[in-house]
Amino acid sequence: LKDQFDNLDKHTQWGIDFLEKYAKFVKERIEIEQNYAKQLRNLVKKYCPKRSPKDEEPRFTSCIAFFNILNELNDYAGQREVVAEEMGHRVYGELMRYSHDLKTERKMHLQEGRKAQQYLDMCWKQMDNSKKKFERECREAEKAQQSYERLDNDTNATKADVEKAKQQLNLRTHMADENKNEYAAQLQNFNGEQHKHYYIVIPQIYKQLQEMDERRTIKLSECYKGFADSERKVIPIISKCLEGMILAAKSVDEHRDSQLVIDCFKSGFEPPGDFPFEDYSQNIYRTISDGTISTPKQEGMRIDSKTTVGKAKGKLWLFGKKPKPQSPPLTPTSLYTSSTNGSQYPIFSIEPVHYCTSDIKTGKPRIPSFRSLKRGGPALEDFSHLPPEQRRKKLQQRIDELNRELQKETDQKDALIKMKDVYEKNPQMGDPGSLQPKLTETMSNMDRLRMEIHKNEAWLSEVEGKVAARGDRRHSSDINHLVTQGRESPEGSYTDDASQEVRGPQQHTHPAEFDDEFEDDDPLPAIGHCKAIYPFDGHNEGTLAMKEGEILYVIEEDKGDGWTRARRHNGEEGYVPTSYIDVTLEKNSKGA
Repeated sequence: LKDQFDNLDKHTQWGIDFLEKYAKFVKERIEIEQNYAKQLRNLVKKYCPKRSPKDEEPRFTSCIAFFNILNELNDYAGQREVVAEEMGHRVYGELMRYSHDLKTERKMHLQEGRKAQQYLDMCWKQMDNSKKKFERECREAEKAQQSYERLDNDTNATKADVEKAKQQLNLRTHMADENKNEYAAQLQNFNGEQHKHYYIVIPQIYKQLQEMDERRTIKLSECYKGFADSERKVIPIISKCLEGMILAAKSVDEHRDSQLVIDCFKSGFEPPGDFPFEDYSQNIYRTISDGTISTPKQEGMRIDSKTTVGKAKGKLWLFGKKPKPQSPPLTPTSLYTSSTNGSQYPIFSIEPVHYCTSDIKTGKPRIPSFRSLKRGGPALEDFSHLPPEQRRKKLQQRIDELNRELQKETDQKDALIKMKDVYEKNPQMGDPGSLQPKLTETMSNMDRLRMEIHKNEAWLSEVEGKVAARGDRRHSSDINHLVTQGRESPEGSYTDDASQEVRGPQQHTHPAEFDDEFEDDDPLPAIGHCKAIYPFDGHNEGTLAMKEGEILYVIEEDKGDGWTRARRHNGEEGYVPTSYIDVTLEKNSKGA
């Protein structure tokens, strides 16, 4: 049994070592999951778009799908972290706690077994000592018996010696009897303790060790199951992440991406028109028809080619300078051609130059008009460096942002007014005067935002008007280009009267674009007058400063943005807050 006790000692120690070995395995698996999740998150962070909120890069469906895949992958990494956390809490932590408890319990059972064995050994030693003492006393009694018998048979022995030997015999016999009784008692006690040890104490200790080992096995089984459950719990969420990746892949739309590219790079420029046919053979045909070379009758109507070509020389095409046409020098005879009936009518060899310059005007963005410059529009602030279509989009986006900011300021003003009313009704809640600086600042911000909105709306209307005008000019140019055998008049129309087609240098008019720059510089008529109730500084561009009580002309009513356009007597114009003036409109304002 002692050997079996040692075997059980070794087996239980092996069980604890195996438990700790599995715990170490789970720990390393947790570290792998954590490192995997960390690397996935670093990967997502590396490839996630690093854009500011104001970045307006086109969001293609392929890019959006990739960003959604990155988000799903980030969620997948989060689930790997959940797996590691669940394993650490439910498996590894439980194993380490149970291993500590198991070691304590095993130590206690082994100590109990050793104590029982030591007690049994002590009982055996006591029994063995009493046995040896009894055996010794028996031998001494036998010696006393032999000595007594020898003296009793000896005739020479005295009576005293015999009597003394008899007394010694009785003493040894009595001591042998006592040691016999003690040995019997110790033997009976040892037999009882030995029976108790092998039939009660040791089996109970072995049973406890068996139960302990079985509980260890059950705990390992539970940890195996928990190890798998930690992975199985996140499978539905991981499946959703994978489904999200598949949906992101299905959301890619090549047609929408193409449309985004078109919208992004659409400039609004008109393509250059067709080059007209330049007939250089008309001089040959006229010579064959007339047989002589004559000069035109109207010398005063000859066009100065240097002046006309010089004006077009500085013009730029959409992708650079216009290629210089390689045409022969203009001669007076080249200004005429013959008809089928032999009559001559003038033509213009410089018509291609004029056509190209008019086409260039529709192909480049125009500078802001003098009115927009007078309102304080810098070159970059009004996006004049962009093509018309992109400029319109940028201005519309800025107007939307300003409107959102204005709405926030309006809500803040309403909240401050309500709070001020509450403070006035309940002075114990706060001082109403403490809100006045904030209210004044909010009103100033609202005025500034309204002015910015008005300025950007003016730029937007200017861009939209130019785009519409350019479309009309292109439509008119296309119609004129399709008319064959026609002749262009100085006003751009066609006529059959050849006498009206001759243009001299004094008939050159400003281009339509140049007229557009000055067409809105005429002062607007006054539709009423107003009186300033409060003074206004007018620090912002486009505003008009006024003093309290000053009288101004009203030339444009408030259109809902809180600003009224006014003019002083000296002709200075600008916008003033509608809430700062008392307006009186004329009844017949249109005829003023």
